[in-house]
Amino acid sequence: MKYFIIAGERSGDLHGSNLITAIKKADARAEIQGWGGDYMQTAGAEIVMHYKDLAFMGFVEVLKNLPKILGFFKLCKKQIQDFQPDAIILIDYSGFNMRIAKWAKPQGFKLFYYISPKVWAWNQDRALKLKQNIDKLFVIFPFEVDFFKKYDYEVEFVGNPLFDAIAAFEPNPDFLNQNKLTNKRIIALLPGSRKQEVEKMLEVMVATKKQFPEHHFVIAGVGNLSREFYERFLADDVSIIIDQAYDLLSHAEAAMVTSGTATLETALLGVPQVVCYRTSWVSYKIAMMVIKVPYISLVNLIAQKEAVVELWQDEVTPENITEEIKKVLNNSAERQQQLLDYQKIREILGSAGASAKTGKRIVEILENDNLANN
Repeated sequence: MKYFIIAGERSGDLHGSNLITAIKKADARAEIQGWGGDYMQTAGAEIVMHYKDLAFMGFVEVLKNLPKILGFFKLCKKQIQDFQPDAIILIDYSGFNMRIAKWAKPQGFKLFYYISPKVWAWNQDRALKLKQNIDKLFVIFPFEVDFFKKYDYEVEFVGNPLFDAIAAFEPNPDFLNQNKLTNKRIIALLPGSRKQEVEKMLEVMVATKKQFPEHHFVIAGVGNLSREFYERFLADDVSIIIDQAYDLLSHAEAAMVTSGTATLETALLGVPQVVCYRTSWVSYKIAMMVIKVPYISLVNLIAQKEAVVELWQDEVTPENITEEIKKVLNNSAERQQQLLDYQKIREILGSAGASAKTGKRIVEILENDNLANN
């Protein structure tokens, strides 16, 4: 069978690659095209658009790039029509994928959504649009099942795919030497994967360095941004590594993390953190009007409490970040409490296998439909 997968970000590319592996295991003749990145390509998909060209964040940024984004919609629709897949699989990336679903459903395509849009966070009525357009929604947080029940929409909880990535992670025993890092204690900086958010976050993160003379700061860079882009943020005792975030976190004593998937990855790898989020003033004001949840980090949303400190917008200052990082160093009570909360989060989320389970279920559903129609 033929599958068209759309993942518009680095994390979706990673989860998409594990999904592709599962699909190919269940369907030996699978043909897969899609939007994604290097992980999905390595897993066997033909990538017809790389996610690095799609990274727009914030309401204002999207409006400024609207003509380009509309061009992407037109291109994607044509690629789907040319390929004529048996199924379209959408991975997160809600702003784009929900519009594709609205177009594709009347065209007669079978639609699956893996990693639900965070409709519980804002504009909750989007749940009705998912129910209308998506044949099967696979969710990765237990609380999402109850949320969608309010809309009489039966979804399937498959576990969290980050466990797949972390379970597959094998630490590089020569990580420090290969990256010319000393045995000095490390504080990891995870400023995000989009150029806009990295520019907003790295300067303020690095500005705290003078308050931590005994630590080496290491930036977790991503390959879709050039090393030259990062170099302007470097200073004495501040280094950069590219696409080695898990190895970095496995050596870090603490981390400064921009809100997003990285907050949960940091928690599952057992590194105390402070979460930072800052965007344009207009985007922030709009977000504050529409967001319906009390936290911005996945860690706190899952824990349903402030397990990690969140600094929002004007709170993101070198002084505030310094104060919160110092609280989770040196075996402090705050550090130990974070680690206890991390353990509870692991228990809530379950175990590895989300992508494998989802890929297998997609193939099963398609095969059952084919039997019913023949």
